[in-house]
Amino acid sequence: MRSRSSERSLSSGPVVDDSTAPATPARNRAVVLTLMAAVFLSLLDSQIVATALPRVISDLGGLDQFSWVTTGYLIGGSAAVPVYGKLGDLFGRKRVFLASLIVFLLGSALCGLAQTMGQLIACRVVQGIGSGGLFISVLAVIGEMFSPREGARYYGWFSLTFGAASLAGPTLGGVLTELADWRWVFFINLPVGAVVVLVVSLMLELPARRRKARLDHVGVLLLVVAIVGLNLLTGWAGTTYDWSSPVIVGLAAGSVLAVVLFLLSQRRAVDPVIPLRLFADRTFTLVVVLGFLSGFVGLGLINYLVLWLGTVLTLDVQESGFALTAMMLAVVLTSYVSTKVIGRTGSYRWFPTLSMVVFAVAAALFSTAGPSTGPLLAVVYLLLFGIAGGLNSQALGLAARNTASMRDIGAVQGTTTLLRQLGTSLGVSFFGAVLAGRLGSGLHDRLGRSGVRIDKDGSLSPEVIGKLSAPLRLELTGVYADSLRWIFYAVIPLALIGLVASFFLKDIKLADGHAPARRDTSCADESANSGAAARGTS
Repeated sequence: MRSRSSERSLSSGPVVDDSTAPATPARNRAVVLTLMAAVFLSLLDSQIVATALPRVISDLGGLDQFSWVTTGYLIGGSAAVPVYGKLGDLFGRKRVFLASLIVFLLGSALCGLAQTMGQLIACRVVQGIGSGGLFISVLAVIGEMFSPREGARYYGWFSLTFGAASLAGPTLGGVLTELADWRWVFFINLPVGAVVVLVVSLMLELPARRRKARLDHVGVLLLVVAIVGLNLLTGWAGTTYDWSSPVIVGLAAGSVLAVVLFLLSQRRAVDPVIPLRLFADRTFTLVVVLGFLSGFVGLGLINYLVLWLGTVLTLDVQESGFALTAMMLAVVLTSYVSTKVIGRTGSYRWFPTLSMVVFAVAAALFSTAGPSTGPLLAVVYLLLFGIAGGLNSQALGLAARNTASMRDIGAVQGTTTLLRQLGTSLGVSFFGAVLAGRLGSGLHDRLGRSGVRIDKDGSLSPEVIGKLSAPLRLELTGVYADSLRWIFYAVIPLALIGLVASFFLKDIKLADGHAPARRDTSCADESANSGAAARGTS
């Protein structure tokens, strides 16, 4: 039987000499700040490039392909998240973090050197693959460095990093593009990333992996195919291609088949990418469900909130931007404060419940709003959506981490993050379908009869809208208000489903030690006595 000190060396945070213990908190803060710098680069690149795109197009051409500069980055990141999580479990989180950072920096350098739009898109995919690994690896590293309760403090830093990247991205992209060149939007990552590599290499100490690594290659391939297929499906359906088109039908069938084959492969794999045994834990399963629903009704709704501001309240781009910024600040501040409270109390139980209540209330208020709703009141409604999103953005991750064994942190973080992202993608597509159906019929009924030309896809061209008379413009505003209202109607029952699911979350206090809250029965070398010792230390 292993001694208790030996067991802690395998399952706790960074291994350090007792003589240097007093300096450990400062050292840990320095490491976490460096890790946040890497996350900042990852998040910044999803914001900063949009500002530089007009200059990129004028330089490289490819106007018909420019959307893929962003889409390729997002798809690469989504596909990488669960894979990197599992790689960290197998080969060590420090090693995988550095590998993902190097891939990200390589992709950044290649993007800056791209000579055609096709090259830029391919390099953005590479950069996205590194970005997804950065995000999930940092989550897992913090999960291994600290106990769940202590780690709650540091998870809150993610919220501040997200807010800083969201606010700084467009401005920084414009400054770099104007003062230097659009290529520096990518080159700026290299010196910062080099510093992160150096600091993490020298200062981050994590226990070495002593397990025999057996990567599930078949599972990785099937999962990547499924993720890419679902992302393309949700991005193209109803926009680039009709829902009934062969491309969408083929993507849907292929994605479903890949998911089924992936699940079957996970039952047979010796060391699966997503261990299905994780779903035997009720807390983990509920976190996955609630994360999916939160992504669906939260981030999946943002584009339509912006559309509501522009078409119903007829706000200009700058005014809509200010309103959306206020909502995002509410997300950031609520998320940060909630993690602080969770860290002090050790309880996450009621945050997901409150989140779903606020989601339902905000959707109900928006469903009654219209052209007569004042901008200030609309901002209040948006703040409610932001508060709802912030209440569970970190609470759910902490709940999942609290019940996970040390060997599964990466798989747990990867799975929960993936399902939240998938919920967002499906939410965008679902709400788009709801809007398209209601908007098409509304335009035909209320404007088509007045002789206004409606396009085949049930929309109005910008040229037609520009020629509308004042009464018809007012009628158009009413059509958008009535059509968007059905999206908010759809959010209410989804939020209520999440509310019911949240009632079944167990009230498990965050552990103060590094030992898992439940025994890891899948670890072959874990004896009954050492498992009892681990539970005792927590």
